[in-house]
Amino acid sequence: MRLLKRTEGVDAVAARAAAAADPLDVAAQTVVADLDVLGGHVPDAFARLVDTVRATAGDDRNAARQHLLGLFEVVGASDERVVKARRALMSALF
Repeated sequence: MRLLKRTEGVDAVAARAAAAADPLDVAAQTVVADLDVLGGHVPDAFARLVDTVRATAGDDRNAARQHLLGLFEVVGASDERVVKARRALMSALF
């Protein structure tokens, strides 16, 4: 439900352009990740946020990580895409 609310009224083209323009903009990356999950592009969403975690630090890194964990819950912990992305996240963190 929160995922739908976060993406309500979002201009997908503008959101993707903003994310492409600044790969370190966590807010822009999370919006596009949300759009990707809604559009069924789950691996793309996860990869985007793992890359964001890898490229950022401090509060930004934590925000990207937390958002990714929330998307894991949306997709479901037993989903193979989540299992794979969790491994990628652990690698990015350590």
